[in-house]
Amino acid sequence: MNHPHEIRPDIAQGIDRKELSRLRARFLKVSQGRLGRAMEGLSTRQQQVITLLPLFFHVNHPLLPGYVSGTTPAGVSGFEPDAELLAEAQRLTRSFTYKARHGNPPQPIHGLFLMGSLGTLAQAEQSDMDVWVCHAADLSEQALGELRRKCQLLEAWAASQGAEVHCFLIDAQGFVQGARDSQLSSDDCGTTQHYLLLDEFYRTAIWLAGRTPLWWLVPVYQEHNYRDYTQTLLSKRFIRARDDIDLGHLAHIPQEEYVGAGLWQLFKGIDSPYKSLLKLLLTEVYASEHPQVRCLSLDFKQAVFANHLELDALDPYVMVYRRIEAYLLQRGETARLERVRRSLYLKVNKKLSNLASRSGGWQRRLLAKLAEEWGWDERQLALLDSRSQWKVRQVAVERRELVAELNHSYRFLSEFARNQQADSRADPRELNVLGRRLYAAFERRAGKIEVINPGIAPDLAEDTLTLVQSANRKEPGTHHWGLYNGNLGVHEWEHFSPIKRCRELLELLTWAHRNGVIDGSTRIALHPGVSDLNDFELFNLIGSLQQSIVLPLETVSEARLLQPSVADEILLLVNVAVDPLRHHRDLNILMTTERTDSLSYAGVRENLVLTLDQITLNSWNEVLVQRYDGEHALMRCLRDHLNSLGRRNHRPRVRVRCYCHNRAQAISQRVEEIFATAQRLLDQGLNHRYLLQVAQHTHVLELLPGQVTLATLDDQDGVLAALGEVRSAYSPLHLDANALQDHDLPLVLEQGRPGCIQVFYRLLDGWADLYVLDEHNVLWQQRVVLQDEQHLLLPLHRFLRSMVMRRDAQLPLESLQQASLEIAYCQLLPSGLGKARSLEPRQAPLDGRSQPYYEVQAIVQGGAGGAVHVTLYCDQQEFSELEHGDQLYAVAARQILRQRHSAGSYRCYITDLDLSDLLGDDPGSTSLCLRYKRELEQALNDGLEQLQAALEP
Repeated sequence: MNHPHEIRPDIAQGIDRKELSRLRARFLKVSQGRLGRAMEGLSTRQQQVITLLPLFFHVNHPLLPGYVSGTTPAGVSGFEPDAELLAEAQRLTRSFTYKARHGNPPQPIHGLFLMGSLGTLAQAEQSDMDVWVCHAADLSEQALGELRRKCQLLEAWAASQGAEVHCFLIDAQGFVQGARDSQLSSDDCGTTQHYLLLDEFYRTAIWLAGRTPLWWLVPVYQEHNYRDYTQTLLSKRFIRARDDIDLGHLAHIPQEEYVGAGLWQLFKGIDSPYKSLLKLLLTEVYASEHPQVRCLSLDFKQAVFANHLELDALDPYVMVYRRIEAYLLQRGETARLERVRRSLYLKVNKKLSNLASRSGGWQRRLLAKLAEEWGWDERQLALLDSRSQWKVRQVAVERRELVAELNHSYRFLSEFARNQQADSRADPRELNVLGRRLYAAFERRAGKIEVINPGIAPDLAEDTLTLVQSANRKEPGTHHWGLYNGNLGVHEWEHFSPIKRCRELLELLTWAHRNGVIDGSTRIALHPGVSDLNDFELFNLIGSLQQSIVLPLETVSEARLLQPSVADEILLLVNVAVDPLRHHRDLNILMTTERTDSLSYAGVRENLVLTLDQITLNSWNEVLVQRYDGEHALMRCLRDHLNSLGRRNHRPRVRVRCYCHNRAQAISQRVEEIFATAQRLLDQGLNHRYLLQVAQHTHVLELLPGQVTLATLDDQDGVLAALGEVRSAYSPLHLDANALQDHDLPLVLEQGRPGCIQVFYRLLDGWADLYVLDEHNVLWQQRVVLQDEQHLLLPLHRFLRSMVMRRDAQLPLESLQQASLEIAYCQLLPSGLGKARSLEPRQAPLDGRSQPYYEVQAIVQGGAGGAVHVTLYCDQQEFSELEHGDQLYAVAARQILRQRHSAGSYRCYITDLDLSDLLGDDPGSTSLCLRYKRELEQALNDGLEQLQAALEP
């Protein structure tokens, strides 16, 4: 049923020119309404910029801003300034007089439009003005150059008036054909999108002068027939070509654009999460509807055709929210919807907690209407309105929510790209660079300092903090460090929770510095516990961090992201919080020795380097912390340093500092000499894979382990053990003819091939056998309870893709396509009992996200005396042995159980695993990662079973 005021221009029945005129008038009415709203939020001088821009593009006059020459393309189609506009120009330049051009002068400027957030709910004081300058297609290179120069001069003039203007030259004819030589908005992603940008233009554009979009006149039901329909309008003279500008249609959006646009918004989300999250979710909505997508600009056009011209309902941000809301409600994802609401509220940034403020301005009135609809109370509004005062705790909670959403979107887009092969036409270089920016910003791994404030709050610095070393009750005999708010006295801190707790002091201080929690004005109360730390050393440690990691960090260049990350700055801090003489067993000898090498004392084969803390800033702006202690701390640190350099030409800057109570200067100088000497020898051709002898140490260390070889064995247990031995390179497997005759494995092992992770599975009655041949042809196998094929394969697939992504991040981008590991699946047949006789390739499991998916990442780190420490992140929330001791898995399982939507008995799965602390630069084989995965999952599911048993009546 049609709306009584709906215009439906139909060619078959004859098109009424008056109807087309009324249609254009409706769009212009919406545009003028938005322009009025935009002006409300601008200063007088900013309003003047928008008002005068059409005149400046219409004439060339030496007294007006933007003048280049008398031959610069000028003249806006159908534009003639009125007396009020000319008076405005004369107030700017009193001696300016306008001379109308008679006859039929050229008008190469076809149209001027504002696009973006101006006039929308999200317009802010700092909103920039993106101006599309649509021009004739036949301009010469010289004319285009002058027009481009004019735009630059106008941008500079606008800046002097307090307005950030970006002018973009648009050749409509070339644009329709996909040609573009520059970004088309200040929030544009380069070459990875065209139609999505056009969609945004059509639903946000404010017409300033010139021709109007031809797209306005095409009914939504004729969008797929756009070219023929518009040709009919023109050929039969229902419209005149000089009145309209054709930028194309939106009948179809290529699937690769969702990937490009999504990854771009993920990148933007590093610094502007709230704005990006809304656009990310809209991209997800579009992609989920592909290929039957009805983009928002078509909804906008349909509303105008139906004469629904309410500005609130047509507000671009409100329309984006409504589409996302409908999508998430349909999926039952209420937690994600609440994130979207918070993001919209914080993006708009109009405080509502003061009731009196809700009547001030149309944006506040509209936002208050939405907040009331969402059921938000005063407490929630007050919390969001205090964002500028948020500190570590609130920011950490918010970051966890935002990163969970960004990761969710990244997984969706990656899966969409793989399933649709949507990245085949997008620029792989751009997509991979954006992927690496995301990895550097959000990927969590051992020793990496997490950045907790991606554009959430303006300042996390604390005026006063308390630093405490205390006994770790979860691990008797060990100690840890905690950082607390305020100035707390002795034992007073025991009644408060720390804002951060770490095993080692330097990890805690580096985290506090990198996140701006400690700055130059922060006062720190120190309770050193059993350590030797004093205020002098603490002050100098923080100063050294500030000198080595200068904030804010510069943006990482694309060129650096094309290569694996390398260390740029290395800060080595020796004997942190340790006095070597007080801890040395030959204290009497050392105290009486006046002149001595810090690494060797009067025949005593000991040294004063007891610990080293290494802080690294790498080329991707990642900050990493690693600690070495024990008898061979220095040698292990040097070994790892030389291994990381390898045969690379790049050399980091190494600084050594020591602030301990005794012989600090001599110790730091000696360690610095050793690293300088070793690096010089490496530059002169020393092979870092051989043995190294340093300073006066007579013992040597092998820097890299040898390879493991695989022998052919006859007995079944021996064969299975050998097949699972970790290797550092691919080698084919050969079994004796009599080995494993009644087993499925001979069929599996025949399929081995390098550069591929191969998954084989066999379905049996209530259980299944899984086999994986990794990239080195090492076998991993597991027998699991079978719920269904999707639950069997999808968790494994997610894990393997995480492992491949981690490995890819360590490869040069130019070799990524050849070196990235393929993941292939085969089913062993027949199902059921008996020996498998054949296998059939299968597609990788589809991640439709309808299955329960709770992200659980495990980070495994080495500790003192060969101990291994595990930290779990359950949907971004941290659970560590430091906090929970031997109850870690039970506590994590309780969290997972609490988040489940149903009481199903499905298992917990590890979805990501980091072993970098154990393996160093070696990425580790997939089979090794799978071994850790199986052990960790067993512990987690044991904890889950105990909980479920306790809950049963």
